[in-house]
Amino acid sequence: MTTTKTALITGASSGIGAVYADRLARRGYDLILVARNWQRLETVAQRIHSATGRRIKLVKADLAKPEESAKVEALLAEGAVDVLVNNAGFGGVTPLVDSDIARMTEMIDINVTALTRLTYAAVPAFLKKGNGTLINIASIVAVGPEILNGVYGGTKAYVLALTQSLQHEVGSKGIRVQAVLPGATATDFWDTAGLSHSALPSEIVMRTEDMVDAALAGLDAGEVVTIPPLQDGTAWDNYDAMRQQLSQQFGHHVPGSRYLPRAAA
Repeated sequence: MTTTKTALITGASSGIGAVYADRLARRGYDLILVARNWQRLETVAQRIHSATGRRIKLVKADLAKPEESAKVEALLAEGAVDVLVNNAGFGGVTPLVDSDIARMTEMIDINVTALTRLTYAAVPAFLKKGNGTLINIASIVAVGPEILNGVYGGTKAYVLALTQSLQHEVGSKGIRVQAVLPGATATDFWDTAGLSHSALPSEIVMRTEDMVDAALAGLDAGEVVTIPPLQDGTAWDNYDAMRQQLSQQFGHHVPGSRYLPRAAA
């Protein structure tokens, strides 16, 4: 007798989250879908249920509000969720000096704080039962912060670093951890950020379905970091190997010679 597994997806009312919901349902998962927009969430759920017959629970929550995030954290802590897709978040395209600090703080609240709280609820439950999958949606700006708004890049660098650290801590304990780094993707993310994806060169914009399918293929292949638009995967392998090698050179009791006082001429 097989036991049906459950996936919880945040930001599931549109875009990447909605496609993850569809794809995981087709893989046999029941779903818990979380978003702020109830009407769009219902539309997604009805479409997926009609196509797959999977059971779907909806949770209306603004994850920037601790009391609403707590509702989702409680579901994760119960241990009935097998896959968490931390997808909720938004970005920005404006330079620092042109950005509203309240909006930037809200971005941190959702992209960093809420993701962290949900992760801290899910991972102990995964460890208790000896299995579970955590998928964190980051961005290519995690390694290229100059590309868009700096606060957005900073939040996604955090997501990447947290994921890599978790892989180090729990990857050998039956827990799957993955960071997905999309490039430009054809979603309403860009409208929220202040620039429609239709204004971007078409050759750099990936279909949402293609991005999610590639991300799941990366998960199946055991990747910790999946970058769907990166054509040569060995480029990332080399970059990450160099990063890890460099990190071994940071322990020393004296500064590098370039920082030592120079003798007077």
